[in-house]
Amino acid sequence: MSKNILFVCKHNRFRSKAAEAFFNKFNKNKEYRAMSAGLLPGEYPLDKEQVKIAREFGIKLNGKPKPITTELLRKIDIIVIVADDVPSEIFQSNKYGRREEIWNIKDTVNDNAEEIREIISKIEKKIIAFVESLQ
Repeated sequence: MSKNILFVCKHNRFRSKAAEAFFNKFNKNKEYRAMSAGLLPGEYPLDKEQVKIAREFGIKLNGKPKPITTELLRKIDIIVIVADDVPSEIFQSNKYGRREEIWNIKDTVNDNAEEIREIISKIEKKIIAFVESLQ
């Protein structure tokens, strides 16, 4: 039976989508499946500059932002809060018995290309270590 991992950020437009894409790129263990969602989803389009820069790292950011639902949380074995602006307390519940990690990665403020590259690079490094920890 596969284990489900959920990467979470505030809107599911950038950080959690990048984490999901990197996980799918680096993970070779088919026991694990990744998804991403946002705490405050909306009808925001993905940021063109973030999408373009993500391609430089060999990943695609695509799809509409997805919301976190109670139904989704019930299926999750590991939750990774990628963001620094999502309160971890809302996910902590002993009854679900899941592993939780908090990465505290800041969001880009002004769409500065170097800042976006720095964030994507940080997420990539975290994912590589995370995938190794699952082996």
